[in-house]
Amino acid sequence: MQTLDNQVVQSLRVLSIDMIEKANSGHPGLAMGAAPAVTALWKNHLKFNPTNPEWFNRDRFILSAGHGSALLYSLLHVFGYDLSVSELQQFRQLGSLTPGHPEYKHTVGVDATTGPLGQGIAMGVGMAMTEAHLAAMYNRPNYPVVDHYTYVLSGDGCLMEGISYEAASLAGHLQLGKLILLYDSNKISLDGDLDQAFSEDITTRFQSCGWQTLVVEDGNDLDAMNEALDQAKAEMTKPTIIEVKTVIGYGSPNKAGKSASHGAPLGADEAALAKANYNWTLPPFELPEEVESLKGFYQNQGKAIEQEWLNLVDAYCQEYPEHASEVLRLIDGSLPIDWDGALQLYDESQKAIATREASGNALNQIAKMLPTIFGGSADLASSNKTMLKNAGDFKAGNYEGKNIWFGVREFAMGSMLNGMALHGGVQPFGGTFFVFSDYLRSAVRSAALMGIPVTYVMTHDSIAVGEDGPTHEPVEQLASFRSMPGLTTIRPADANETAEAYRYAFSNKVGPIMLVLSRQSLPILPGSNVKARDGITRGGYVLLEAEGEQADVILIGTGSEVSLLVEARRVLAEEGIDAAIVSMPSWELFEKQSEEYKESVLPSGNQRRVSCEMGSSFGWQRYVGRDGKIIGIDSFGASGPGELLMKQFGFTVENVINQAKSVVSNLKITN
Repeated sequence: MQTLDNQVVQSLRVLSIDMIEKANSGHPGLAMGAAPAVTALWKNHLKFNPTNPEWFNRDRFILSAGHGSALLYSLLHVFGYDLSVSELQQFRQLGSLTPGHPEYKHTVGVDATTGPLGQGIAMGVGMAMTEAHLAAMYNRPNYPVVDHYTYVLSGDGCLMEGISYEAASLAGHLQLGKLILLYDSNKISLDGDLDQAFSEDITTRFQSCGWQTLVVEDGNDLDAMNEALDQAKAEMTKPTIIEVKTVIGYGSPNKAGKSASHGAPLGADEAALAKANYNWTLPPFELPEEVESLKGFYQNQGKAIEQEWLNLVDAYCQEYPEHASEVLRLIDGSLPIDWDGALQLYDESQKAIATREASGNALNQIAKMLPTIFGGSADLASSNKTMLKNAGDFKAGNYEGKNIWFGVREFAMGSMLNGMALHGGVQPFGGTFFVFSDYLRSAVRSAALMGIPVTYVMTHDSIAVGEDGPTHEPVEQLASFRSMPGLTTIRPADANETAEAYRYAFSNKVGPIMLVLSRQSLPILPGSNVKARDGITRGGYVLLEAEGEQADVILIGTGSEVSLLVEARRVLAEEGIDAAIVSMPSWELFEKQSEEYKESVLPSGNQRRVSCEMGSSFGWQRYVGRDGKIIGIDSFGASGPGELLMKQFGFTVENVINQAKSVVSNLKITN
C-alpha cells in the first residue's frame, strides 16, 4: 500500500505522461524526475489558496525550467486549482489553458511566464526583493502582513545561462533568506549528457555568492526533501539552493537517465512500461480517490490561511491606522489620490534641460507622493539620473531603502523588475544606457508577453553621446523595440513630455513602458506644458500648427530632434514656407488612436512630409509616405563631439530645410 505522499508523486508523473502522450508533444523527463521534490514542497510547505490564486501573501512558485509545464499543470490540478481534466487533455493545443510553456494570466495559478531558461531564477530574486522591501516598510511587531517565501524550480539549463549567475550573485549579496531554489540536478540536457558542456561545481559557485547550499542525494527521498526545505526556511540571512539529485525520466525502463526523455513523448509502449513500474493501473487522466480528495482539503486549508491573514490585516489597520491605507492599496494595486500632485511642468522661458535630467526630477517628485516606487540602475544611476533622494539604498540590513544597486547586470535587472511587477505592491523601474537595452531585451520581451507594468529608463539615446563612439550610440534599438508587441516606447522631446511620460507610465497597469531619453540638454518646446499631457497619451500630436489653412510641409520628429524642427520651421517661415510640426513620442500609442484623430495630426491629403530621428529610418515610411523624406541613420555612429556627429549625419537646421524644400518642390504641382 503506497503512502499518500507517494500516491501524489505517482499521480503527478502519470498525469504529465498522459498529457504529453495525448498531445504527442512535450517534455516528460523533468516531470518524472522532479515529482517527489515538488510533492514535498506543495503538500507540506507551500502556502497558497487555490480558490484565490492571486492572494497577496501567498508563497510564490516559479517553474524556471518552463519546458516542464506538464508537471506544473498536474500540480495545479491535484492541489485544487480550477484547472480541469479536460484542460489537461488539451495540453499544447490551440486555445487551451495548458500551453507548451507556462503563461502568466493565461493559466490559473501560474506566477510567471517561463521558458527562456534562467529568467525564472532572476524573477524569483525580484519577488524576494519585493517581499523583503514591503515587509521592512510595513510589518510591525506581531503583525507580519507581508510574510512569505519565494520558491524556484530550475534545471541544469537554467544554471548554464549567464543570467542565473547575475541573479544569484545579487541575491546572495542582499542576503535574501526567503528565496529558495530547488535545483533538479539530473546531469542531462536536451542534446545529451551534461558533461559534454558543463562540469562546474554548483555548490561552490553558490557558496561563493553567499548562498546556503544543501544537497538531497536521492530525489525520491521525500523525508530528506522535507528536511532540506525545513532547513532552508530556517536560514534567514542567506538564500538557499537545494540540489536535488534526480533521474530524468525516472521509471522509464529504456529512457530514464537519457536525453531521449527530455523533450519528446515516451511513446505508448514506453509510457505503459513506466506506469507498470509505478504500479499504476488506472486509466489515463484518472486519479486515486485519496488524491482526488486532496483538492477539497487544500481549497479549505487555503481559505482558512487567507482568512487568518485577512484578520491580521484588519487588526493591523486598527493598530496602525497611519499605514492602513497604504497597506490596502499595495494589496489591491491602486494608486493614492493625487499621487502625481507634486509632478512639475516647465515654462518655455526656463533653461534647456536633458530629458534624462527631467526624468530624474520627475521620479523624485512622484516619489514624494507614491511610496511604492522601487528601482534603480545597472551601475549607471549617476548617468541615468535614477537615484531617489533621501530614500536610502536597498541592501541587507536596510530593506526599506528604495534605491536598488543592480550592479552591471542588465539582463538580470530586467528579469528582477519583472519579478517585482509580478509580486505586486511596488512600481518597479530600472535604468541603463539605451544601447545596452540589447542586454536585457529578452526580459523586456517576457514583460511584454506577460503584460506587466515595468518602466525602463533608457538614457543616452543617440549619436549625441559623442566621444564614447559607436559602441555606445544606439541606432537600431528604437526601431527594434517598436516592433515588439505589447511594449510601449516613449521618446520625449523635452522636459514636459518627459514628466507626462512618467504620469502615463506609473498610471499604466498593462504592459511595460520604455522611456528613451537624451544625454544632451533640450529647450522647453513652445506649448508643450499645455499639449504634452494629452499628446503623450495619444502618442503623437501637432505641437505647432501651420499658419495657413494647410501646411506647406509637415515636419515629424521625436526626442531631441523636435527642437531642431522648431528652429527649421522658423527659418522656413522667413522664406515663405509654412510648416506644421508633429511631435510623435510613441508610435505604439499613436496607432491606438481613432482614424479621425490620426487624420487630424497627419492629414492624408497632405503628403508633403519630412521625418527626423537620430536612429534607423526603418518604419518611418509609414508616416512620411512614398514621396516624403526621412532624415535618419542607417549606419553605426562614430567617436567625436556630439554636435559634430549630428552635423556629419545630417541632423542640422540646414538639412531639414533642404529636405522640406525638396518635398514642397516635388509635390507642389500634384497637391
